[in-house]
Amino acid sequence: MKKLTKEDISQEVFDLYDDYAHNKIDRRRFVEKLSLFAVGALTVPSLLSFMTPNYLDSILIKPGDPRLKSKYITYESPKGGGKIKALLSQSTETKKKLPGIIVVHENRGLNPYIEDVARRAAVEGFITLAPDALSPLGGYPGNDDDGRELQKKRTREEMLEDFIAAYNYLISHKDCNGQVGVVGFCFGGWIANMMAVKIPTLSAAVPYYGGQPTAEEAAQIKAPLLLHYAGLDSRINEGWPAYETILVKNRVENTAYTYPGVNHGFHNNTTPRYDEAAATLSWTRTINFFKEKLNK
Repeated sequence: MKKLTKEDISQEVFDLYDDYAHNKIDRRRFVEKLSLFAVGALTVPSLLSFMTPNYLDSILIKPGDPRLKSKYITYESPKGGGKIKALLSQSTETKKKLPGIIVVHENRGLNPYIEDVARRAAVEGFITLAPDALSPLGGYPGNDDDGRELQKKRTREEMLEDFIAAYNYLISHKDCNGQVGVVGFCFGGWIANMMAVKIPTLSAAVPYYGGQPTAEEAAQIKAPLLLHYAGLDSRINEGWPAYETILVKNRVENTAYTYPGVNHGFHNNTTPRYDEAAATLSWTRTINFFKEKLNK
């Protein structure tokens, strides 16, 4: 049987998955609607399998990579979930203090993809902290479906406090140079935007396809922003023009890129929404941006 590729899949299936991944429809409804696209070799099980993240074959920087010191720590989040587990990573080679990056997960907890992203940033010369907002509920449960269900049990405002606390932990770390930025994906993109709102001393923020703050919130931002949007992601993109207007009015340094013809989640290389060219270019821009803003 021919192996499925994303070119075999209708854009409507990607849109349907986006609705499912963002809790607009439940799994039963998702499977029910998916059956409309099951024709010939495209069976419902094959479509489900294809759309499910493949962590086993997709990790770029493996746990235990000799270039890194990487370990789980626990920090206090008194205004959020209490004790929060996080992956702390940094180079084994560097002797000087390092700039810091908070890496914020999607709406499903600290899964292997986000841990990998944190290690990718660490090998570029940063000390990174990737918290798990599901810590108060037992942590990431081992699969994204259950992770999404767990994350729905917490408010995003309380989880925001967990990531603000992560910033406070990292900026005070003995190996951090006192400059800390944030990169976040999807839900984490909203968190990255909101950390720029809530933390006057944040050095830089990079939201990937993240929901935007209100106009009143956006007016509080001081940190430089690098924003990545997916061309096919009308749900998130519709909020950008109003956000940009506020940033320009307040003279907030910002650069936004929209990558044409790609889906929400294009950076996530564990799913078929991944677009290698857009992911590679956006990540190069992200690392260069952090190197410029955090090495001060």
